[in-house]
Amino acid sequence: MNTFGQQIRLTIYGESHGASIGAVLDGLPAGEAIDWDAVQQEMARRAPGRNAMSTARSEKDAFVIQSGFFNGYTTGTPLCAMIVNGDQHSKDYDQLRHVMRPGHADYSGKIRYSGYNDYRGGGHFSGRITAPLVFAGAVASQILQRRGVTIGSHIQQIGTISDEMFMPAGESPDRLTALKSAVLPTLNPDTAAAMEQTILAAKNRLDSVGGIVECMAVGIPAGLGNPFFDSVESCLSHMMFSVPAVKGIEFGKGFGFAAMSGSQANDALYYDGDIIKTKTNHNGGINGGITNGMPLLFRVVVKPTPSISQKQDTIDTDTKQNCKLEIKGRHDPCIVQRAVPVIEAAAAWTILDIWLSTPRGSESNV
Repeated sequence: MNTFGQQIRLTIYGESHGASIGAVLDGLPAGEAIDWDAVQQEMARRAPGRNAMSTARSEKDAFVIQSGFFNGYTTGTPLCAMIVNGDQHSKDYDQLRHVMRPGHADYSGKIRYSGYNDYRGGGHFSGRITAPLVFAGAVASQILQRRGVTIGSHIQQIGTISDEMFMPAGESPDRLTALKSAVLPTLNPDTAAAMEQTILAAKNRLDSVGGIVECMAVGIPAGLGNPFFDSVESCLSHMMFSVPAVKGIEFGKGFGFAAMSGSQANDALYYDGDIIKTKTNHNGGINGGITNGMPLLFRVVVKPTPSISQKQDTIDTDTKQNCKLEIKGRHDPCIVQRAVPVIEAAAAWTILDIWLSTPRGSESNV
């Protein structure tokens, strides 16, 4: 489905080379002021064509509000935004109707939709469709900020180059916000330079690289979420795997728990005045599927861009023969840096939905 959420529902539409893409945000609280300039800034972080590490496709990602906003505030009815596509080179994709790109959804999508799928630029499977997701997340972020929540991310790894990790007990809202202004947001500035070299080297080899994005949300109260099927981890994982190229997620220590004992893994509780905290945050701010008041912390892995210009083995579904493919067109040698605002947006929308879906009075008053 193209709709996500419980209390608030996000529907996205469009194809990479269609007339437009967009989003319908249904169920937002009425009376919320939205700074559209701030939303546009978030859109610009994801937009293509910003530098040599990105695809040459140039899209401003300017949006037009169709409904749901009046006299400076949300109305409570569906908020609809349209983003016009402007820089399509559809001829670059003519042969991809029948020559399948390795690592892409060309083959699976063709089978799923009986060959009627729009294959230009990946169609509905394209990372281009994350622009409406960033729009929705930027709106949700402003609503969350008024509730004291700040979300930020950094590139923890690209290729073999690793950055420092977030402090599990929490980073300051100012530091999380400052990361948004960097092209390659890293905690160690020297790491960004090495990552850029890695990306450009892959580009020169006609190849691509992947990486890891670490995301943190501070200011989330205890008691949000549900156990089992609608756990905070379940909802966030559902949304994160809806972002193209995301292939893994871990919360807190994640897979590191495998090498730990219970005495090491448990987060000891303590009172800090009237506030309950944990001495460590191995569980990433979640216990039993419910927030515990500590910062929410998770990491996602983003695979290398499948579209590379090296010659690859594949199939031709018209001739039913094995063949070679050299992909033409404009592609990112690394999509990790453009995925950062997408991950933040996906987290913001999901956290706001969890917050609004949790019955009043669930916040901790122990």
